[in-house]
Amino acid sequence: MDANNLYLQIEKDFITPGLSDDWAQYMESISEYLTDEFKSRSMGLVCDNTDVVNKVYTAVFSSDHVMRYMLDKDESHLLLFVHHPSNWDIRKYPEYFQQMDRNLLHQFVERQISIYNLHVPLDAYGKYSTSVSLANNLGFNIIKPFYHYFGAEVGVYCETKISSTRELNKLFESTLGHRTSIYPYGKDEISRGIVAVVAGSANSMSIHEDMMKEGINTLITGITVRNEMTEQIHANAEAYEINILGGTHYSTEKPGCQAICKYFQSIELPSEFIEDTPILEDL
Repeated sequence: MDANNLYLQIEKDFITPGLSDDWAQYMESISEYLTDEFKSRSMGLVCDNTDVVNKVYTAVFSSDHVMRYMLDKDESHLLLFVHHPSNWDIRKYPEYFQQMDRNLLHQFVERQISIYNLHVPLDAYGKYSTSVSLANNLGFNIIKPFYHYFGAEVGVYCETKISSTRELNKLFESTLGHRTSIYPYGKDEISRGIVAVVAGSANSMSIHEDMMKEGINTLITGITVRNEMTEQIHANAEAYEINILGGTHYSTEKPGCQAICKYFQSIELPSEFIEDTPILEDL
């Protein structure tokens, strides 16, 4: 497929007026590889290395593993679609977002592999969104979106037949395939049979405030570790008696990056999701 036509199609389908982001300001160390458009708005085409796209690979982060996986395929004229144009590693706090490796970026240029990023546009409420996809994988019935972030509503309120937070955590673990965290700051009973789902991170007090107004006491998200960065968020959740369940940044956003493969297939482009490793220190 002609690369420019593909980018125009993605733009039309996902990047709506009012959305914003701020990645580029943190990526100056690799600025020579970034498109002018990405530098100005921090979404869309990150690296423009090919005129034709024969296949799309999707990933949550642009990690070394993901980039090497594509290079090891010995293919060219590819697109790497990422939810984040940087790699997440909370163990390297405060530099928890690591920039792409320059040597690997150079090899992407040589192999004609472009990189495209949708962060806020993929988080935004919709068919392929990260929170919607996670809620679908958990078997929830989505009621409505909530929580405004960079111009988008990115969380969802969902009905569940499970009545206990601890039972819900068992479902969460079995769905993700690894241990999760639970911070039982409220009653074990799930109030109103409704849970809030915010994939990735829910480190905003406005989420708790909205949940309190709705009479909801259970939140499913990704990053939940209690440390100096999140202490106030946890203290706020305790005060509001909100239970928090965490499944890591990677694993809670993975369903959206898998779901987006169906979008590319619908426009007749082969696609493949690249598995990576969840960082359990997020919990």
